[in-house]
Amino acid sequence: MKELDKTYSSGIEERIYKKWLDKNYFHADVNTDKTPFCIVMPPPNITGHLHMGHALDNTMQDIIIRYKRMQGFETLWQPGTDHAAIATEVKVIDKLKAQGKDKNAIGREAFLKEAWDWKEEYGSKIIKQLHRLGCSADWQRERFTMDEGCSDAVLEFFIRLYEKGYIYKGSRIINWCPVCKTSISDAEVLHDESEGNFWYIKYPVADMEGEYVEIATTRPETMLGDSAVAVNPHDKRYLHLVGKMLRLPLSDRTIPVIADDYVDMEFGTGCVKITPAHDPNDFEVGKRHKLAEINIFNDDATIDLPGSKYDGMDRYIARKEIVADLEKAGLLVKVKPHLHNAGTHDRCKTVVEPMIKPQWFVRMDELAKPAIKVIEDNKLKFVPESFSKTYLHWLENIKDWCISRQLWWGHRIPAYYCNECGKITVAKKEPEQCSCCGKKAGFMRDEDTLDTWFSSALWPFSTLGWPDKTPEYDYFYPTDVLVTGYDIIFFWVVRMVFSALDETGKVPFDTVLIHGLVRDSQGRKMSKSLGNGIDPLEVIDKYGADALRMTLITGNAPGNDMRFYFERVEASRNFANKIWNASRFIMMNMSHIDTEHKIPDTLKTEDKWILSKTNSLVKEVSDNLDKYELGIALGKLYDFTWEEFCDWYIEMVKPRLREREKDSISADSALWTLKTVLSDLLKLLHPFMPFVTEEIFCNLNNLSEDESIMVSKWPVYDEKLNFKTDEASVEVLKEAVRKVRNIRASKNVPASKKTAVYIVSDDNKHLDIFKESEGIFKHLAYASEVVLKNSAENLEKGCIMAVLAGINIYMPLAQLVDIAEEKQRLKKEEGKILNEIHRAESMLVNEKFTLKAPAAKVEEEKVKLEKYKGMLGQVKEQLAQLESI
Repeated sequence: MKELDKTYSSGIEERIYKKWLDKNYFHADVNTDKTPFCIVMPPPNITGHLHMGHALDNTMQDIIIRYKRMQGFETLWQPGTDHAAIATEVKVIDKLKAQGKDKNAIGREAFLKEAWDWKEEYGSKIIKQLHRLGCSADWQRERFTMDEGCSDAVLEFFIRLYEKGYIYKGSRIINWCPVCKTSISDAEVLHDESEGNFWYIKYPVADMEGEYVEIATTRPETMLGDSAVAVNPHDKRYLHLVGKMLRLPLSDRTIPVIADDYVDMEFGTGCVKITPAHDPNDFEVGKRHKLAEINIFNDDATIDLPGSKYDGMDRYIARKEIVADLEKAGLLVKVKPHLHNAGTHDRCKTVVEPMIKPQWFVRMDELAKPAIKVIEDNKLKFVPESFSKTYLHWLENIKDWCISRQLWWGHRIPAYYCNECGKITVAKKEPEQCSCCGKKAGFMRDEDTLDTWFSSALWPFSTLGWPDKTPEYDYFYPTDVLVTGYDIIFFWVVRMVFSALDETGKVPFDTVLIHGLVRDSQGRKMSKSLGNGIDPLEVIDKYGADALRMTLITGNAPGNDMRFYFERVEASRNFANKIWNASRFIMMNMSHIDTEHKIPDTLKTEDKWILSKTNSLVKEVSDNLDKYELGIALGKLYDFTWEEFCDWYIEMVKPRLREREKDSISADSALWTLKTVLSDLLKLLHPFMPFVTEEIFCNLNNLSEDESIMVSKWPVYDEKLNFKTDEASVEVLKEAVRKVRNIRASKNVPASKKTAVYIVSDDNKHLDIFKESEGIFKHLAYASEVVLKNSAENLEKGCIMAVLAGINIYMPLAQLVDIAEEKQRLKKEEGKILNEIHRAESMLVNEKFTLKAPAAKVEEEKVKLEKYKGMLGQVKEQLAQLESI
């Protein structure tokens, strides 16, 4: 048996991971003799660098996949990366700028070549970082959202939805990013509360001198695009104005007063400016009343009103000018501070502008219905279940999805416009002639690309070969569980579900395991602006991947955020060291024996106890993992390994190992038990800490290079190892040891000082426990002798007693301490306590203190006095006990 190094080093990780890759352990095949289990990895961006969110998400997936692999499933963890349209385009543009080049100047084809070069250079970076984390994904099957197969699936999906009438092109309000100069979906808009103002403005009535309506707005610049002012049809204050025309301030236009139930009479002034081209609610009002849609912005959010004073101004500069001009004209009533939710692009953090633009949309009403029903029919489960409400709320309030983006990097929309009649033809390739006019005049392809989420919505089945009916698709689809953060439910989960139901007729996975965010030690979200981000690779370099993985899962509950502390990483590393050192001790003692695989018939009580406890642990941990309670499972493994196995069982059997020459049968039974339990614990811990468990397990079991813990069998509960009577006996023994150690600790007795221990019980069954395990108890309780008695008669005077159920434990005080020294110490202690009692009583009878001091301070002194009186009673009792000896 190869001996482990003296100290555990995370330097073994690179060697072990290479072995796993070389031996092809991560690869999955279509195997009809096995039950498939499949997870698709949420594809990280090719611009990405491994962050703590990635580390948590992928550690959770790896735990599940390793567990299922050891259970005998044919496990596929399908990896891949996402082209990340906006993020990658920005990166490439910045790279070109640094070279003195301009995106538009070099043209689309040259730009796309630059983007693909970027992908080749940086695309695999995060994958290599996932290797460092120990991820056991099937890297041979790695996919990319813009590889040939996935790209074909995207085009197929688009065409199918278009032919069903779910995709259309139209002018609607969309979210426009003035920096990225593209539309973005509602899910990509963050709504953060920020400080702003309400500006109250007069809109004069055109034919009623001196009369006006007053509106309140948070965006004065948009008044340049107003088409009406709306009031509630039940608001008696303004009914006489409905149908009247208003003079739009700072312009030569007039706009009508309209009545619409959309207006809240209680909010603001009860009059609402309607700007159909720049507000989604106003857009709907405008449709109902057939109002003009006036877009006042250029793509960079500068004002687009030729001939106007404000033409070409940035939106915020125009705001200041407009407010100043309103004030000069006497039309600004007041300005009130107001907190409002400003929508910002989640990528560049720029405030978005709602604008009417011709875009491609997915009609969501019908697509949402089946996605809602799978929750109602319990075909799709969320863990925790409460997140199904988030999912349902999004679907029940869903709007048509804007899927076109004004980018070059991404899947280009497969729509072709006839140069002769303008008819749109949707097809994978440019048609030869127009189906409308019949001309072969040529076509112009749509310039836009598709939203990144449109392609990643197909990820669970496009990666398996869809739309082709591949063996992998037939075998592994639907997948089993999706692991993702709660912040991505509506971005991705919803879209995968309705896309899969529409195209495959199946839910893409039966369970969605939701995790929270990894926050810093103060509970703050990690961000560049705060400078509180922690690089997982730096943690791995210093502490090892196992320590990081363990830290991320310890105490982790599905759906809850977690705080990252380096103290916890150090504790995780200490746990790895604990396992390593315990394993070294066991293996050093096994060097001269051969432990067989069958259960020996010479097991002692403590052997049966640890085997029975381990057997129960196997069942509990497996149940927890089946319920995706990863944090609970790891907590049980940590406590059991550290306390029951290392601190109790190993200590229990040390005397048997030392006395091997006297009783080799007993020593060999202990070693068989040690190896058996350690092997099972390593297997149970392997999904969480794959590297250290691999190294120990392979050496412990003399495995060849072609063998690994990750392909060993997962432990299963065995009724033959259910030793409840022995469990109960050892638990009594442990409690007795704790009682003895507590007494010794209270008297500061060193471990080297042995004392007699008397076990007294009128129940011989209790005494038999100590009789059978006398050596263990004597060793653990630091006893010079263990005396079993049916009564306390004839015990020497001055014994300290501890009580268990049906058992009394006595220890001669004279053997624990020097009586004369202890009396002297207690006398000194008594004097100190009496001084404190006198001080407290003096303060509490002093009216200057009780009347002038804060009530809390007076109460504090009263509490101290009672505490000191209690301590005095205990000291007097101990002194009396010593005097009786």
